[in-house]
Amino acid sequence: MTQSPRAFLGTGWRFPVRVHAAAEKPGPIDRASYEESVRQSIWIILGTAKGERVMRPDFGCGIYDLVFEINSPATAARVSHAVREALLFFEPRIDVIDVEVRPDGDGTIMLISIDYEVRATDNVFNLVYPFYLERGSS
Repeated sequence: MTQSPRAFLGTGWRFPVRVHAAAEKPGPIDRASYEESVRQSIWIILGTAKGERVMRPDFGCGIYDLVFEINSPATAARVSHAVREALLFFEPRIDVIDVEVRPDGDGTIMLISIDYEVRATDNVFNLVYPFYLERGSS
């Protein structure tokens, strides 16, 4: 009996953690499997600042060091590099195809578009992560 290549991707608690809502009583904790588990892992990596986790100070993405930067092409390049580096280091189940960073709105938001391929299944996905820059007063 052979195992599906998707089984390698695993199953774990859904992010954010929540209890399955049954009609009459709460059920077990909701879970995420396969490609959804990978997508949620990417979201967690991008949403965690380096140094935020006490027992894993290296975990996370360095984009939060850039939160007070000006929304410029140079900042976009630094954000792109930080995202690629974090995903390469913390998510071995994917190959990053492309990271595109573009401004949105009034200059306080950068949209990070990540194209990635899940190694076990060769499926290609896209995730867009909003990164909020703090607007300084002048």
